[in-house]
Amino acid sequence: MLPFPVSNSTLSTKHLADFLQKEYKFRSKTDCKLLKTGISHTYLVTTESDKFVFRIYSLNWRTKTEILEEIRLINLLKDNHISVSYPIADPDGHYIKELNAPEGIRFGVLFSYARGAKALNYAAEIQFKVGETIGKIHSLTQNFNLDRVTYTPEILLENYFDYLKLFLNTEQEEMIYMADLKEVLKESLSNIDKQKVRFGAVHTDIWFDNMHLFGNDEITIFDFDFCGNGMLCQDLGYYIMQLYNLEKDETQFNLKLESFLKGYESITRLSEEEKLIIPYISTSTYFFFLGIQCQRYDNWSNVFLNEIYLSRFINLIIKKWCDYNKIYIRDKVSKLS
Repeated sequence: MLPFPVSNSTLSTKHLADFLQKEYKFRSKTDCKLLKTGISHTYLVTTESDKFVFRIYSLNWRTKTEILEEIRLINLLKDNHISVSYPIADPDGHYIKELNAPEGIRFGVLFSYARGAKALNYAAEIQFKVGETIGKIHSLTQNFNLDRVTYTPEILLENYFDYLKLFLNTEQEEMIYMADLKEVLKESLSNIDKQKVRFGAVHTDIWFDNMHLFGNDEITIFDFDFCGNGMLCQDLGYYIMQLYNLEKDETQFNLKLESFLKGYESITRLSEEEKLIIPYISTSTYFFFLGIQCQRYDNWSNVFLNEIYLSRFINLIIKKWCDYNKIYIRDKVSKLS
């Protein structure tokens, strides 16, 4: 009997260890451990002397060109002494591996291991360092173009809105709210003065889950899977919205936000237009990721993705953030319009 077709498989850690030892010619015994599943699967690879991370992209998630552009961006940062988890080439100089998984050919890339650890909540002084690190990244990525997606309002808002309909009824309160919010955000972002906004390559997904802290002054950024082209303040907006959701004390949030922005502006300045945009571009980016979760449900690690989860997400995260920033829905009025 032929094996039943699959849409997404989890590859054997033992066989991956053997494969990587052979491909990268590691001289010592190689072990492999699954760290996280999702759109991509992430494995910890250890030898007697070193650690690495091996990412396996889901079938048809990224093209070779897109992965090579991600690698090009990361290498630009690495070569300019930005602390990032960087791709490792095999002895023949190849970065991308092809794995013949049950569902088809999947691509894999080996990355350096980011020393340190994740932290859910950290002091204002560390927030300054995070802002400083992102500022250094943006000083290099401004006007740097990638052969990847450009995060226009249509990409962030329109393209992924229909995926919410797979889980939510269009007549229910949350979907009516999201439909109105989508129009407000699109209108607001279309009215920006582009001459006063910096564009370039963006990470898109910078938050505590994609960085390691080491000591008091080393921030290592990783997981550039969603990198593309867009307004640089998109990275700031997404990080700030994550900070707002994590820090329940408003006084502490304001203190940490001030420190974060001071760190960023110690490297590169934010225009007044960019400061006005941050609530709108951050909400749009959350909108985008919510759609991605719904689109890639079969590959996402969130097993709780359902109508209740999405309703709570909209009410407790998106709407709360919009209320805090006075992004009005009922009368379609926004600060930028």
